[in-house]
Amino acid sequence: MDIHPSVLFSLSVRFDTTYPKGIHIAENTYLAFGSAIFAHDGSRRLYKDTWVGPNCFIGARSIIMPGVRIGENCVIGAGSVVTHDVPPRCIAAGNPARIIKKNIIVGPYGIVPMPDKQQNHSALP
Repeated sequence: MDIHPSVLFSLSVRFDTTYPKGIHIAENTYLAFGSAIFAHDGSRRLYKDTWVGPNCFIGARSIIMPGVRIGENCVIGAGSVVTHDVPPRCIAAGNPARIIKKNIIVGPYGIVPMPDKQQNHSALP
């Protein structure tokens, strides 16, 4: 497996141990509990590399299928099944996962920055 040392993940994350050299996870990415990253599909005799870019957040109990590329600065919603590539700076969710928002801005580990506090309180006296 090619997992950058800065990657954070829950102990319940499942990495494909049948084809471990096919797993590639870039820096500052977070994988929430119960998520699974696959690089093979035994029923189709498929062995493909799966890539997760830097600064991504993979939601709880999400499944990333073999051969999928998730671009940098992406957020994958909880319980999603990612069957196709996700372009950079997108939010994808659902089963199968679909792009629900593009051109997002996230920091390390897919954390969405807080808006300016003055914007939230501008209507207050």
